[in-house]
Amino acid sequence: MIAFNAIHAEISWNLSDDGTLTISGTDMPDYNSYDNYTPWYSQRAKIKNVEIEKGVTNIGNYAFYSCYVLTSITIPNSVTSIGNSAFYGCEGLTSITIPNSVTSIGSSVFYDCSGLISITIPNSVTSIADGAFYKCSGLTSITIPNSVTSIGASVFSGCSGLTSIIVEQGNKFYDSRNNCNAIIEKESNTLIAGCKKTVIPNSVTSIGNYAFYDCSGLTSITIPNSVTNIGERVFSGCSGLTSVTIGNSVTSIGSNAFYGCSGLNSVNIPNSVTSIGNAAFSGCSGLTSITIPNSVTSIGGSAFSGC
Repeated sequence: MIAFNAIHAEISWNLSDDGTLTISGTDMPDYNSYDNYTPWYSQRAKIKNVEIEKGVTNIGNYAFYSCYVLTSITIPNSVTSIGNSAFYGCEGLTSITIPNSVTSIGSSVFYDCSGLISITIPNSVTSIADGAFYKCSGLTSITIPNSVTSIGASVFSGCSGLTSIIVEQGNKFYDSRNNCNAIIEKESNTLIAGCKKTVIPNSVTSIGNYAFYDCSGLTSITIPNSVTNIGERVFSGCSGLTSVTIGNSVTSIGSNAFYGCSGLNSVNIPNSVTSIGNAAFSGCSGLTSITIPNSVTSIGGSAFSGC
């Protein structure tokens, strides 16, 4: 017995009584309306499995938003792109196979898919947008293929279980420097994404915005002398961080760099630092003392608010 049968835009869909959503047609358009993300949004609590038939070329924005009991999905080789927030909040999803026809993964695609423990990114993918795997707390390892040329900010933010980040050898734009468990942009020597097991190599000169954002499992970090800049919100939300060593080549600490690092009890700011950004240490409630060196010429607003 078919529970629902409908046609929308260029697709048709059936939701059966066992919770299997079957989608056929050519394209799933982008859905941006808060009240009606997709034609099956009102039935999202019943969707357990999704079968996308061959011929569909695009999984649109918000396609399976908050389908929180969804456990499995079949994506055919005809699909080339996965839109923004497509699987946002699908906490029951444990694994997914992305076919080698997909070239782009949109922003926040797997946001808060806390049950996701396994995912393979195929060599066809060239771009991974901002926050693609944000708060995938069950994810323990990820491999970036050599085909990827663009990676957004906060890609693995909130992935508290992540211990291994590997960039395949041969990638022209990124590497992981002898398995340091981070993604480093080659041209600028900027670390753009790390995890709780990251060891920052001496070749890195800059730590990019949001690199360790919301990495609650991070307990200590040593920033080598090669680094000259700590970007915005780099360690923001790292509540487990108790110890940080800042190298003596760092000249600037970005806005909100250590915001909400409630476990941080001491920090030494070296004489190389000239500027401390807005709210840089705001919310560091465990911080009891700090010394501002005579090299500092600029301190932003609320730099130590809530300490």
